[in-house]
Amino acid sequence: MKTLLVSAAAALTLAWTLSIAPAQADDLEKIKTAGEMKIAMTGQYPPFNFVNEKNEVVGFDASIGTEIAKRIGVKGTIVTTAWDGIIAGLLASKFDTIVGSMTITPEREKAVDFVGPYYHAGRGVFVPESSAVKTLEELTGKTIGVTLGETHEKWAREKGGWEIRTYKGLPELLLELKNGRVDAIVVDNIPVAVAVKESGEKVRQLDTPGIEGGSVAIGIAIRKDNPELKAAMQKALDDMLADGTYEKISMEWIGRDIR
Repeated sequence: MKTLLVSAAAALTLAWTLSIAPAQADDLEKIKTAGEMKIAMTGQYPPFNFVNEKNEVVGFDASIGTEIAKRIGVKGTIVTTAWDGIIAGLLASKFDTIVGSMTITPEREKAVDFVGPYYHAGRGVFVPESSAVKTLEELTGKTIGVTLGETHEKWAREKGGWEIRTYKGLPELLLELKNGRVDAIVVDNIPVAVAVKESGEKVRQLDTPGIEGGSVAIGIAIRKDNPELKAAMQKALDDMLADGTYEKISMEWIGRDIR
């Protein structure tokens, strides 16, 4: 009985201590103190984020992220990491935010908060230009390439009926498609359209009326319970949308306004 009483007393003391403990500081305060915002992306998703000839990570995401950092008064530092572990990295405080073309989903909203959306995209299924495949149904039993951890991978697995191979990002997917190691790839349609325009990739998008994910909202992820950081980043984004900065960045990297 004495042990139980001591345990109960200890529990009450712990509860009282927690009740008077100061609330955890908002990440905005930490970022401003450090003078730096660490912005995560894969660096393998052109034209949104990729490594240029100077070994710099550039692109639409990089420009949006660093501009947001600038507007809240700190330096934006790009951090590259694998997509399938990017949310875990955010939760482990390896970086402050993810500006990496992440689709906002109910499942992800359970783990993180989102600023934005900062653009909208659609799901596309692409085959080589020379392929005889005309419809989604004709891909049954064939090999599909997806980026590991993307919502497109989940969609492809739930739909079923084909073999799925996973890759790190769009460059690998296009190369595999070109070399005939996959019959089709499932990706966001914007970056593929840009790749086709800039490099002459010989691919064709299937006509897939009613495909799930036809238009999705893309957001900027931050850790939960950071209302000040979320408000500051949202204001920076809203101001960019209003003053023409967003459109300028979008035209530079995408060739059109994708808000």
